[in-house]
Amino acid sequence: MRDSKPDPRAKYKRVILKLSGEVLRGGKGGDPIDGATLSEVCSQVKEIHELGVQVCVVIGGGNIFRGLNGEKRGVDRTTGDYMGMLATVINGLALMDCLEKLGVNTRVQSAIPMNQIAEPFILRRAVRHLEKGRVVIFVAGTGNPYFSTDTTAALRASEMHADIIMKATKVDGIYDKDPKKHSDAVKYDQITFIDALKQRLNVMDSTAFSLCMDNNVPILVFDLNDKHAIRKAIVGEKIGTLVRN
Repeated sequence: MRDSKPDPRAKYKRVILKLSGEVLRGGKGGDPIDGATLSEVCSQVKEIHELGVQVCVVIGGGNIFRGLNGEKRGVDRTTGDYMGMLATVINGLALMDCLEKLGVNTRVQSAIPMNQIAEPFILRRAVRHLEKGRVVIFVAGTGNPYFSTDTTAALRASEMHADIIMKATKVDGIYDKDPKKHSDAVKYDQITFIDALKQRLNVMDSTAFSLCMDNNVPILVFDLNDKHAIRKAIVGEKIGTLVRN
């Protein structure tokens, strides 16, 4: 087991990669976890891990179950949120299995105790895993209903003193309006937290956004469909939109 030393090209030493569960889904009507998509995501994680970057992943569960959607179908919101947290565990185990098959040592830490399949979240243990060159996947959100996995990413980034949250999406950054509806939408290369708030730009939910702003954790919003997107961001290439104080 080695202590990780970042490649001099790497702009960041420790990152939180925020993935929605939806990024693991195949095409329209496809499987909740598409094998080819999973492999592509894990290959991108491996790329930056090989640069010596300390990588934490926070994964959502929306490809399997989303608490808010459950509420629309009559499921109690608290129960639905716990169901969503369990969905993130399934996704986290899929990521772990795929990464380890690619030769990347990985640990899954859960905010809800389930000792037979994941470690409990323990801050110092998570940090030591990173120092030993392991990827750490955080699952089960914060362990509490009514909090999104965006908030989990903001919380873990603050606790672990991450350099940045890298939020993978299906668009190539933040625009002043929806680029799918408006052809004249303007993309921001960089924007401050305050300006994003003033313009009511949908970067993260308000709790997550406030945590990042208060703890000075920058957020990079980028398109995961861009091959090698994560590596490009790590080595400082212009990609996506950076939100910072």
